[in-house]
Parts: sequence; C-alpha cells; structure tokens
Amino acid sequence: MDTARLIRRDEFTWEISPRGKMRVPAILYADEALIRAMDEKVYEQAANVATLPGIVRAAYAMPDAHWGYGFPIGGVAAFDPAAGGVVSAGGVGFDISCGVRTLHTGLQRPDIEAIKPVLAEALYACIPCGVGSTGSIRLNAREMSAMLTDGARWAVRRGYGTAEDLERIEEGGRMPEAQPDEVSDQAKQRQRDEMGTLGSGNHYLEVQHVARVFEPAIAAAYGLQEGDVVISIHCGSRGLGHQIGTDFMKKMLASAERYGIHLPDRELACAPIESPVGQSYLGAMRAGINCALANRQILTHLTREVFRDLLPDARLTLLYDVSHNTCKLEEHVVDGVPRRLFVHRKGATRAFGPGHPAVAPALRAAGQPVLIGGTMGTASYVLAGTAESEARSFGSACHGAGRAMSRHQATRQWQGRQVVDDLAAKGVLIRSPSLRGVAEEAPGAYKEVGAVVDAAHQAGLARKVARLEPLICIKG
Repeated sequence: MDTARLIRRDEFTWEISPRGKMRVPAILYADEALIRAMDEKVYEQAANVATLPGIVRAAYAMPDAHWGYGFPIGGVAAFDPAAGGVVSAGGVGFDISCGVRTLHTGLQRPDIEAIKPVLAEALYACIPCGVGSTGSIRLNAREMSAMLTDGARWAVRRGYGTAEDLERIEEGGRMPEAQPDEVSDQAKQRQRDEMGTLGSGNHYLEVQHVARVFEPAIAAAYGLQEGDVVISIHCGSRGLGHQIGTDFMKKMLASAERYGIHLPDRELACAPIESPVGQSYLGAMRAGINCALANRQILTHLTREVFRDLLPDARLTLLYDVSHNTCKLEEHVVDGVPRRLFVHRKGATRAFGPGHPAVAPALRAAGQPVLIGGTMGTASYVLAGTAESEARSFGSACHGAGRAMSRHQATRQWQGRQVVDDLAAKGVLIRSPSLRGVAEEAPGAYKEVGAVVDAAHQAGLARKVARLEPLICIKG
C-alpha cells in the first residue's frame, strides 16, 4: 500500500481522510512495514465501507487486514439504526461466527512428547476434517431448529460438554434472537451432517504449549503458565453459514436500489437494519452464530474423548471461546453519549477491557481473552482486551496472522508434502486429508503473526499475554 495516500496519526495509526462519498474516515492500525505490505484493495475496501449509510465514527482495519469480499478481512464498522444504519452480509462474511476456543489440559509438554505420534493419529481419526467432511450426528428438522436457536447450550443438553463450558463462551453459548425460520432449507440441508466437523481452509485443531508469558498477572488470571499444554480449535458454521451469506447477498443486492442505497461495490450489498431484509438477515445470521458455537462445542467433546482414552489425567477445561465474522448489537459511548450500535467484525475479534459486563465473571477483572490464531508452523497468541480499544475500535482487535498471498499463489510456491516434512523436522506434526490444503496454508503464505500481534499491542487494541507454539495440528 502506498503510504503517501495516508495520514499518519501516530506510529501505529493511519487515516484515509473522507473523500468523495465517504461519510467518515477510515482508520488502519499497523506499523509501517505491515501497511506497506497490505494490498491496495484494503485501502479501496476500507474507503468503500466508510460510504455506507449510518456508519459511526470510522471504518477500521486491523493489523492483519487483507482483501476480502466487500469489507476487508480484518474490518470493523458500527452502524446506528436510528441514523439509517445498514447491516451487510459482506461485512460479516460467509463463515459466520468462525472463531477460536482454547482449552486447558492440565498437562505439560513432556506429557505430550511421550505419545505425540499416537495422539496425532487419534485426534485425526476422531475429528472429521476436510472439504465436505461429515460427522456422526444427523439432525432432523426439529433438532436443526433447536440447535440454531440454542447453540452451545443445545450441544451441552445433548451431552457434548458441561454447563461450566457455557460460562466461558461469548453470549453464554447462545446468541439471542436467532430465527431459524429465516435460514433457507438449502442452508439447513448443507449442515444436516456437518455438526462436529472442522471443515477445510484455515480451520484447525492444534495441541500447543505455552512458550512464553508476557503479562504474568493476566496469564495467571487466565490459568496460563509457561510449559502448559493447551488445545485450540478454529472453525465456524460450515456450509450453513456460507449458504446464509450467499442467500442474503443476493437479497440485499436486489433490494439496495429500493432503499436508495448506492453501492460503490456490489460486494458491499446491504440493507437498512430496520428493514424486513435487514431483520431477516440478522435472524438468520444469529442462527449461524449458534451453529458455529454448537459446532465448536461438539468438537470439544470429541477432543475430550481422545484425551480421556490416551491421557486420562488430563482435564480439558475451557479458557474461552471467541467469534469473529459477526454483527452484534452493543452499547458504545460516542462523543460522550451511549449509543446502541450494530458492530460488524469481519476477521476481527471482540476485545472488551477489564470490568466489561459482557466478559465472563471469572475473567472480568483481567479483561476479555482475545485468541489469535497464527499458522500451523509458527505460533498463536492469547491477548487481553483493553479499555483503550473501546475508543479506538469499538472494543475490537485482530483475529489472526492474515494472509500475505492467495491460496493459488501458495500452491505455486510450496508442495504440501514438503511443508509436512519440514514442520515434522521442527517437531510439529501435521495431519490433513489434503496435501494441497496444507500447501495453501503454508506458514509463509501468512504475515508474521508476531508482527501483527505487536502492532495490536502497541496500538492499544489488546495486550499481549502469552505465545502458544504448535506441537500437533489437525488441518482441514
């Protein structure tokens, strides 16, 4: 990206000043190296988001931002329904509520090293993954509706976990006001056999160890210390979420002119929040969130079963579960006045600070855990939300490393078999049904996650707490 087109507000804050039909500025958080490495489409898409009706304060891009569908991935924008604000399917994304949950194990790294190949094979055999993967659960119409209504709470009632899990999930494991009837039959059919599956792309289940702690007090509040083994699960709403996005992109595009919305890009299709189309999408999208929460809950149960058989002393308790790719109604203070806004986070994570009532009571004093997925060969991070991020990004932070090249470019540069062998030589075991998928997700295809996390930390979006390095990765 050409920095000459930006106004540099400080070392980690860059502004695209309003021009043309932009209603507000666009703000990008990153250091200079990350900004220069961003593709020009991030500039264009952030500026386009700033033209949408009812947008409040600014359109934001996180340090991991890259080109997405309509909104940049790593994009955050809040809209006021009282000012004609809109909701956009492209501003949520197709993998609705894709997110990360991290589990404690009570184990140390030597416990894993002793049986690492056996554990890798057992997890791979138990966790369905890959394109079109299906699980052992079959949902009839009644169970589908119950799952879409109650999310992880439905899963716990069906024996996939405990009530204690729900205390460590955003929204208590259930997104309110979901409307399963707004989800198309095609979307439900796609999901009927996909509960408890990872899917493909950048989704994974990783066994990790805590390699470094940066904030001992916060890490202690989160139950983390160096040497601990944890498990992170990254996945979303599978075929159902993708179909909801597809269905409503068409509806919003068809209705935009009727609502007097002039789109700078068809991929920004949206509808007024208070319109029938907007309300229908919100109901379906919330059902998609519940699908993702239930999916991660079932995967947690499957993982516990593997550990129960191989490492019976392990105690897999939930640290936290966070979603990206959502639109949520939240109260934020703007110019000293509380306002109820619909906050889109696409490839961005909620990062509420200490004391925020939405954070689980046991973690509230430390601030919300922000779980940052890295790459299968480098590291992931645990961060903590800050009070400062409320004013800087509506309480939002990055969600991962962010792609540095397309999947097609990655497959031209790397061979999956070589990636697997190189990582095995470094002590990271990869299990995947697709060597092409491994090549697409090669560590070099992503930005350096440490630089992204450092930028988020320095910009005040979230505080760096711990670095997690992979031991085993089950890759979709």
